[in-house]
Amino acid sequence: MYNFEFYAPTRVVFGRGTESQAGALVKEYGGTSVLIHYGGGSAVRSGLIQRVRQSLDEAGVSYVELGGVVPNPHLSLVYQGIELCRKAHVDFVLAVGGGSVIDSAKAIAYGLANDGDVWDFYCGKRKPQACMPVGCVLTIAVAGSVMSNSSVITKEDEGLKRSCNTNLARAKFAIMNPELTMTLPDWQTQAGCTDIMMHTMERYFTQGGNMEITDSIAEGLLRTVMKYAVILHAHPEQYEARAEIMWAGSLSHNGLTGCGNDGGDFSCHKLEHELSGMFDVTHGAGLAAIWGTWARYVYRDCLPRFVRFARQVMGVSEGPDDRVALAGIEQMESFYHSIGMPISIHELGITPTDDQLKQMARLCARGCGGHQGSAKVLDEEDMYRIYKAAL
Repeated sequence: MYNFEFYAPTRVVFGRGTESQAGALVKEYGGTSVLIHYGGGSAVRSGLIQRVRQSLDEAGVSYVELGGVVPNPHLSLVYQGIELCRKAHVDFVLAVGGGSVIDSAKAIAYGLANDGDVWDFYCGKRKPQACMPVGCVLTIAVAGSVMSNSSVITKEDEGLKRSCNTNLARAKFAIMNPELTMTLPDWQTQAGCTDIMMHTMERYFTQGGNMEITDSIAEGLLRTVMKYAVILHAHPEQYEARAEIMWAGSLSHNGLTGCGNDGGDFSCHKLEHELSGMFDVTHGAGLAAIWGTWARYVYRDCLPRFVRFARQVMGVSEGPDDRVALAGIEQMESFYHSIGMPISIHELGITPTDDQLKQMARLCARGCGGHQGSAKVLDEEDMYRIYKAAL
């Protein structure tokens, strides 16, 4: 194992009806003027935004609102939010939604606490020195943004999707009521389950520092998500399944499943960011479409990890290591299909040209500083080959 630092300061309030505590929690963490940030109309139509407003009113906290966050959240709305918050003297940002809303809220919080263009933090020109406090009311168990240090924003006019990862943006609190996820379409639920699993698999397929306890936690999380993803595919109203998935989403991306290793691979995430940046595909679905091709491309360089994955997670029986590893990859792809997820780029409903594949590879390599990966370090040519094979 390698030395590591585990930092998970976010306070979690979990269970039915917990959104009623939003106002009291904002006040406890010093908020006096709040931005309620959310996505589409479902949060309004369901009555959730009204319940959040009521809790803020009861706590004596003033607020302004900004909806309209879309998947692969846009920089233009972040700019709009920063301007709105400065005029209203906002001192706390409350995200009511899923990963995209939380990412957008964190970006607004960065912009409020620092001078200059907030995009500088996402394209690597500068590092933020501060962040306005953020809280979350989670409605989609997907990204794990509620307990992570990450925020991902898309500069839509250039098709660039970039991240900013600092502990400054970790949420002060996260309200998690599994009931709030019951109205999600199955596609969003299953794309979320895929993303949750990928956050752990990105940390699992590494070249060093692996601990038995970390591996066991990661493998148990993966098996749990697979079990309950299948249940939700058939029975979306089941509370216990929703609760298992929601908590797994947070544990998968708060650093727990990477303790002691070399920091993780994250090539699939980087590759998918360019895909969704250019074509605006659903993030979890894009990950499923790329993962199998990436796995076949790198598994020989990380064979012991792929063998362990096949046996401990996918239940592959004994056999030669190469065959066991490939069987594990094939069974994971079969699982993706069983929950309605794609396993190729064409299954996403898009057909990139060869020039577009090369452009994505070029942008991916540039965004990664020339190379990315742990299972196998990838350069621009490797990235292009993976994109091409994933078609």
